[in-house]
Amino acid sequence: MDSFDEQTVKDLEFSTIREWLVGYSIGATARQRLSNLTPSNRFIDVKLELDRVNEFLSIRTEGENFPALDFEELLPEIKLLPIQNAVLSQDGFARLTTASQICNSIQYFFDKREKEYPLLSNLLKDAYYSTEIIDAIEKVFDRRGIVKDDASPFLYEIRQELKAVKIQINKNFDREMRKHLKENILGDTKEAFVNDRRVLTVLSTHKRKIPGTVVGSSKTGSLTFIEPIANVPLNNEFELLSDDEHKEIYRILQVLTREIAHLLPLIKEYQIILTEFDFINAKTKLALELNCCLPAIEDDMKIELINVVHPILWKNNKVLGKKTLSQYLYMDKLSRMLVISGPNAGGKSITLKTIGLLQLMLQAGLLVPVDPNSKMCFFQQVLTDIGDNQSIENELSTYSYRLKRMKHFLEVSNRRTLLLLDEFGTGSDPDLGGALAEVFFENLYNKKSFGVITTHYANIKLKADQLTNAINGCMLFDTDTLEPLYKFSLGQPGSSFTFEVAQINGIPIELIEDAKTRLDVRKVSMDKLLGELQREKTYLERLNNEHIEAQELAQKAKNDYLEKKGRFEEKLKIQQETIEVNNKYINLGKKLKQFIDRYQAKNKKKDANKPLFDEISKYISLEKNKIEVVKQAEKIKKEENHKLPITKRKKEIIERDEFERAKIKIGSTVKLISTKQSGTVDEINGEMITVLFGFMRMKVEKEKLMWVK
Repeated sequence: MDSFDEQTVKDLEFSTIREWLVGYSIGATARQRLSNLTPSNRFIDVKLELDRVNEFLSIRTEGENFPALDFEELLPEIKLLPIQNAVLSQDGFARLTTASQICNSIQYFFDKREKEYPLLSNLLKDAYYSTEIIDAIEKVFDRRGIVKDDASPFLYEIRQELKAVKIQINKNFDREMRKHLKENILGDTKEAFVNDRRVLTVLSTHKRKIPGTVVGSSKTGSLTFIEPIANVPLNNEFELLSDDEHKEIYRILQVLTREIAHLLPLIKEYQIILTEFDFINAKTKLALELNCCLPAIEDDMKIELINVVHPILWKNNKVLGKKTLSQYLYMDKLSRMLVISGPNAGGKSITLKTIGLLQLMLQAGLLVPVDPNSKMCFFQQVLTDIGDNQSIENELSTYSYRLKRMKHFLEVSNRRTLLLLDEFGTGSDPDLGGALAEVFFENLYNKKSFGVITTHYANIKLKADQLTNAINGCMLFDTDTLEPLYKFSLGQPGSSFTFEVAQINGIPIELIEDAKTRLDVRKVSMDKLLGELQREKTYLERLNNEHIEAQELAQKAKNDYLEKKGRFEEKLKIQQETIEVNNKYINLGKKLKQFIDRYQAKNKKKDANKPLFDEISKYISLEKNKIEVVKQAEKIKKEENHKLPITKRKKEIIERDEFERAKIKIGSTVKLISTKQSGTVDEINGEMITVLFGFMRMKVEKEKLMWVK
């Protein structure tokens, strides 16, 4: 089957996503397609849809001036055009004009963007740029959508006669009204229109004083509507001419319809193009509203959701002004069965539904609200067992429903199945139901399926720890405030915090302590141990985060210090250069003063100051030579720096760093050069290295790492 399980679509509230999409559509065709949209396992088709939407999202986000999709569908016109002697309506021609203009604009938009947006450009492969339809229609219609007077010689003649008759009707009427106004026999409104004819509003007591045709009266009978006698034949002539006009317009439109009928294949392409872009545009609008993107689609079975949120919860919280916490979720062949435990109302179900709904969205050709570095894959089927599905009509209890559902899962599950089981094993005796749930869990595991399971059963948590390709995860709980944190943590099971949650909800402490005495001591101890482990993990994570923050603050302080130091050194250098220049000018000034003091102004001998002038000339020449020597030295230095940008020492350092980074492999211990924080290499993808720093997973560029061992 191509489509997904209907119960899954219902359980994960995919219908809400469809409703949003329908609200973004323009025409009935796209609206119908979106209302019937379902996830598919035709992987090639789904990938094509995703890439098309992603191309259109790029157009919208990069500010490209894409034509507005303001159109009406052409289905009535496509139906009528093949029929002989059919006539399109004036609205139909208007729709064709708009469609042709929009499709021509789209053709023009993609004309030089085929390489940038190849998939969207391909939607236009069977259409072409043409003004033939527009030109033919514009010969007949004006900009207001009214048939032009000169659409035919006969129509022009009719309309000229209509204008002349109308002028005469108004002239006669105005004369009669002025005449009877003096007689004070007209009502307050003086005139009215009845059956499109201009009539006098006459006081009924004076109706016999006016020659003409009575065409009606007011509700009270106090006023009578009379058509002046002079206008009766003219109005009749006007109606006959109007009838001629309608017949001639019909003939003109019939000719125009035949004229464009041969372009029916192009008009059909207009319908396909506009409805397809309407369909893609609705998906793009949803992506823009939910901050969606296209994650990397893996051939291998792998899910890595970074900064993921449940779209329906996120949108509802946005309306309420509440923050929605994002999560990090990871599953692959080595951790394909994820068991989530933790307190009630802590977010287990919403985490499970987030994975499921995003998978349905992806396989329905929709972008998803995750970080762009996220990774997803395609599943042949997604199967859910969520909530209370008891049926009074079929006398089916919750547990019976779940057993029937589980039977179906065991029959159809395979390597490309994603199972989403909420509150796994509940509905029956805890011990017996837990035992049966464990058997189901093992069988589904053996079918190589992927699964996300929420549970409170300790034996399921233990089984997940024992199975090689299964993993535990938990929703965190603040043991100090006794409140759920709504954060997911991968790697260990969580306590249900049954007694803590009861305490939050006001259950007396003595009742809680009494309940503890009625349990198996080992079970209480285990739950306590899980709670302590979670508390310690939360504490260590907080310490780690504080350490990272402290490192970042220290690095920031260091950078600020170096920046300030650089500014001060530059300022000091400028000041020193200024002092040197000023000292030079001072020395020059002193020298000039000596020359001035030695100048003999009163000595009338012809060559009395010649020795002084000779000395001045020599001094100037020496100073000029010094300046030229300095300039030449600076020029030589600049040329040498240009030829040798990298010193031998610098080259050795670069070569050493490249050699060290070449040693980095999966499992290597590395350090962040900026913070000196150590971590273990988990994955290498080209120049991007995924490193585990404690409980945190981070992608780092290779050049920012130092190999340790």
